[in-house]
Amino acid sequence: MRKLAVLAVTTTLIVLTACVTINVYFPAAEVEQAAREFVDKVIGDELPGESTPPVRDESSSIEPVPVHSERRFSLLSLFISEAHAQQPDITIRTPAIQSIQARMAGRFDSTLRAHFDAGALGFGGDGLVVVRDASKIPLKDRAAVNQAVAEDNRDRNAVYREIAVANNHPEWEDRIRETFARQWIAGAKSGWWYQEGGSWKQK
Repeated sequence: MRKLAVLAVTTTLIVLTACVTINVYFPAAEVEQAAREFVDKVIGDELPGESTPPVRDESSSIEPVPVHSERRFSLLSLFISEAHAQQPDITIRTPAIQSIQARMAGRFDSTLRAHFDAGALGFGGDGLVVVRDASKIPLKDRAAVNQAVAEDNRDRNAVYREIAVANNHPEWEDRIRETFARQWIAGAKSGWWYQEGGSWKQK
């Protein structure tokens, strides 16, 4: 009986340790929701009929394990607390991130939006803005637009890095960039251009 009890506790610890490990993996759904929120504030609100899908709570997948000893219960509680502590909570509301977001929103409305509408600019597959067709930009405006695109891309690179660092996982920067790249395209308005598989497409 004692061996069975030890085996049960050991199995429980292995299961809970596995849960802790799983929870520190890249939280794709949470980052996608954060990216959608960021993009909507820069280029505009959601399109009619769009809605934000619910984020799955991965912590709900931890199955309760029956224990009968107070000591064992305390041990399990400790591991469950550790699992919850590792649950990702993606933030995009640090002062640095919000400052970049405000700059990008202002720049988009003042300079970039009109050139997306005209087809001169498009969203690259790498999460940056690309001058797709310079001939659609009046000659007198080209220097200013090129400067605005360069500044916007600096801010984009900075925000992907800042989000990763703010969430204590700098190694997530490339994955965050990929997620944001998809969201810029998803948030593009009808008629705007974007890159997919190296080719330009129009929404």
